[in-house]
Amino acid sequence: MANSPSGESVIHRVVRILSAFGEDSPALGLRELARSVDLPVSTVYRLVSELELEGLLVRDTAGRLRHGHRLWELASRGSRASSLREAALPPMEDLINHGFSHVSLGVLEGNDVLYIERLAADDATVNITKIAGRLPVHGCSAGLVFMAYAQEVVQEMFLSRRLEKLTEDTVTEPEKLRAILAEIRGRGYVSMRGIIVPESSGISVPIFTEKNHAVATLSAIVPRGEESLNLIVPHLKIASSAITRRLGYEPSGREIQRRSTPAAF
Repeated sequence: MANSPSGESVIHRVVRILSAFGEDSPALGLRELARSVDLPVSTVYRLVSELELEGLLVRDTAGRLRHGHRLWELASRGSRASSLREAALPPMEDLINHGFSHVSLGVLEGNDVLYIERLAADDATVNITKIAGRLPVHGCSAGLVFMAYAQEVVQEMFLSRRLEKLTEDTVTEPEKLRAILAEIRGRGYVSMRGIIVPESSGISVPIFTEKNHAVATLSAIVPRGEESLNLIVPHLKIASSAITRRLGYEPSGREIQRRSTPAAF
């Protein structure tokens, strides 16, 4: 694909244009979009015209641009996220029916956890996870689970990074993080209080496929001080094993069999 005079490829520019739309800006005018991606209006007009022809962008009744259904259609075909979400929804719904307030399904994307599903019974708990939203790995219980089961080289890269202190309780010290990761591997779950939202705690377990690879995480968000780990953790582990089976793999059983005393960090 030909590059622009700045060296940026057309595909990169298209991705920037598509990425400009979000929950806070689901519809954008052409000039507004050009300002958002810092590209000339003429360039954005040309690219948008082609995206409209393919149905990837559409115009609403006010003439503003939005993502088209065609974009969702293409992204859903053969998507690992779609198959994972399909496998996870029934067990997640069971957790909500058992009294869980917030349950989310996350996958690892670079230095972030990308949430591909979220169910909520009420809004009593502060929960900033959103479908298609991201949280930094060190700022959420799900991210720490991913790091606990990551390859050693990935863990060391994570521990060597300078991490932002998101709240007073965000753990950023390498040795403390190393200890937390070891605890996660030993217990099969983590409970973190207030590391990104001071009022809430996140409790997460891994979802394994073959060779104990954590393909995703299942998390519950509860008000801080109401963790009830002896109740929450077993339900999360059972749901995780159910998702593993629905993905076509057989759980090892070690996560459910562990009966070490739950503890929160």
